[in-house]
Amino acid sequence: MPDVDAVVLDIEGTTSATGFVVDVLYPYSRSRFGALLARRGDDPDVARAVGQVRELIGAPDADAARVEEVLNTWLDEDRKATPLKTLQGLIWSEGFARGDLASHFYEDVLPALRRWHAAGIALHVYSSGSVAAQRAWFAAGPEGDLLPLVDGLYDTENAGPKQEADSYRRITTALGVPAGRTLFLSDRTGELDAARTAGWRTVGVRRPGEPYYEHGVGDHPEARAFDEIDLSTRSTP
Repeated sequence: MPDVDAVVLDIEGTTSATGFVVDVLYPYSRSRFGALLARRGDDPDVARAVGQVRELIGAPDADAARVEEVLNTWLDEDRKATPLKTLQGLIWSEGFARGDLASHFYEDVLPALRRWHAAGIALHVYSSGSVAAQRAWFAAGPEGDLLPLVDGLYDTENAGPKQEADSYRRITTALGVPAGRTLFLSDRTGELDAARTAGWRTVGVRRPGEPYYEHGVGDHPEARAFDEIDLSTRSTP
């Protein structure tokens, strides 16, 4: 796949195992929502997220207990609600910083990211997880701090929903890279479709054992691992 100047990465199911997120990170955040709301309720990021929860449920006076209940319900439903992701990100950031948590990457991912970075390809992340969670995730990588490999981080708050083409158009504007020279890697067909509608190139990452494996990747090019994606041949725009 030549003529790519930027690669935008999904995380869950693409660079990293969904099972790790669901079985490790979700319970970790669930057990700490109440403490976060009590301890950091005046923190601007926490207060903004709580206000968003209240707005989404139509309960402007909802107390911390009600907010925590809603967060746990959304977690059970695997909702991609922005305030849920914001608060999870804050909790995970603390966990990574304390050494309670360490991020997971499939073994084919980091060699490919280092190879692409060395070739001058800009690497970015677009995940439903908050920017704070993404930053903590890459900072606590299995081989140390991986943030130097990453040029930009995007989530549903600064870009928009992942199955809407306008979100990818916003990222294109932020990247300053033509849409046709930007490659998106994801395991979800709806996201791949939205990115292609915005003019991006796409590859569906289809890993055995992941929840979306049986769904396939529609008519997008498919890879089972990052080492199947060859970005070695590039031309000048």
